[in-house]
Amino acid sequence: MKFVRPLAAALALTAAAPLFAQEAPAPAPAPTEAPARQAPPKLVVVISVDQFSADLFAAYRAQFTGGFARLMTGAVFPSGYQSHAATETCPGHSTILTGARPYRTGIVANDWTDFSAPREDKTVYCSEDTSVPGSNSKNYTVSDKNLKVPTLGEWMKAANPASRVVSVAGKDRAAVMMGGHKTDEIWWFWDKTKSFQSYAGRAMPPSVARMNAQVADQLSKPRDAMALPAFCQSRDRAYNLGNVTVGSGRMARKPDDLRGFKASPDFDASIVSLAIDLANDMKLGQGDATDLLIVGASATDYVGHGNGAGGTEMCIQMLALDQTLGRLFTALDATGVDYAVVLTADHGGLDIPERNRDLGATMSERVLPSAHANAVGKQVQTALKLPLQPLTGSSFGDVYFDPRLTKKQHKAVQAETIRIYTALPQVEAVFTRAQIAGTAMPKGPPETWTLLERARASYEPSRSGDLLVVLKPRIMPISSPGPGYAATHGSIWDYDRRVPILFWRKGMTGFEHPLSVETVDIAPSLAGVLGIPVPVEIDGRCLDLDAGPETTCK
Repeated sequence: MKFVRPLAAALALTAAAPLFAQEAPAPAPAPTEAPARQAPPKLVVVISVDQFSADLFAAYRAQFTGGFARLMTGAVFPSGYQSHAATETCPGHSTILTGARPYRTGIVANDWTDFSAPREDKTVYCSEDTSVPGSNSKNYTVSDKNLKVPTLGEWMKAANPASRVVSVAGKDRAAVMMGGHKTDEIWWFWDKTKSFQSYAGRAMPPSVARMNAQVADQLSKPRDAMALPAFCQSRDRAYNLGNVTVGSGRMARKPDDLRGFKASPDFDASIVSLAIDLANDMKLGQGDATDLLIVGASATDYVGHGNGAGGTEMCIQMLALDQTLGRLFTALDATGVDYAVVLTADHGGLDIPERNRDLGATMSERVLPSAHANAVGKQVQTALKLPLQPLTGSSFGDVYFDPRLTKKQHKAVQAETIRIYTALPQVEAVFTRAQIAGTAMPKGPPETWTLLERARASYEPSRSGDLLVVLKPRIMPISSPGPGYAATHGSIWDYDRRVPILFWRKGMTGFEHPLSVETVDIAPSLAGVLGIPVPVEIDGRCLDLDAGPETTCK
């Protein structure tokens, strides 16, 4: 049996018409006849929706009629946790298919500082190879070298070398961190070429070449404003943030508007369409071994960053993604392959403070420029009469001390930096390396962890900072919003930590579990479904996904 190529191609060719005005009826719920429960599925599909918070899921779940509606007939965990402190794209994706928190994966942030890096630029991007001559953190070679642990795909290959792993995402860090070190195909969208690319030397399959041609065609044309569904009309309110207005957009764009394309349902449609075509060409799930298809849907993150989570832009995106996922599952249904799906997110997100205040949120504001590490560093330099500005970092998160400081200067810089930060009204706490390293690894429900325990789950001594700066809840760490960057995530608070986790397989008994689980539970749970061993020490636990007499967890 084959995946249906015309249906897959249609996903990417949505540029010419409003997404909702001519929308086909949503696919009906999947058939309920169950496969033999003793047999593992032939295909596992893992989907990450970038910046899909538990709050977004709760706000839209009653409106879903497509792919999300399908998934909600399975096992629903509305309070999944990216339990660590560094709620960014790279750390979050590193937890999903490794079963390990960032202190194990080594992925402590999207970027960190390494003063021993063999180049002038000491910033390290999480998915790069710093040893490549002439590279830097903005002009890098994509690599899996920084990921310290194996992924589910590698566990599957160890159990059966015939298993194949395919990873497709809108971001390289999503494709790499979920795919791991032994992918058969791995493709991500590369801004510099405005196309899907892979590691150097890998042949481009015809399906990728076709998709790149379709993306080029979409980018060459204007995009008309999308229809606004009735449910979204109450969210239609414009907010002028100075350099950008958000809240009432309709996804219209001019030719060659790459930012607009990526922050739209069209981007996710191209990612999902490519995943279907690769699965079709490779006949995933149709061999003797179970295969793994990984999909990183990135558009929600770009919509969230550019517009926040509460306006028409996110409403259009959520309802469109639901339909795109529905088409993915319809295509998989047509193959007759027994497949299982899990969907989650790498982190949540915080809506723009301007809208949050209108909705009654207290202490919701943008971070002051005085909280930035460079501004604090200048104060420290002046106070201590140092010959250099001693701090590297941002307005929150890891802060690094210049290694040229003497031991005495280092001690003085730490004390003065903590004094300045803790005096700022927007700062909740400042933790030292010693405090974090001396904290026991957290146990129990992740919502009960202290701030230090959350930090401990993200701490890796060779990559983490000398200090961790924690802003107070609802402080947006963007001082001056602009096009594409009005809101963000990355905090230690639950609006960034909580994400949904949804499991589905045809015939399974659906249920909703109200208590918290973690994204590190996904990989061991899938290993339980597949009946394969977990070959390394991990942090996650196997969740029993079958309410019948046979358990998936041993």
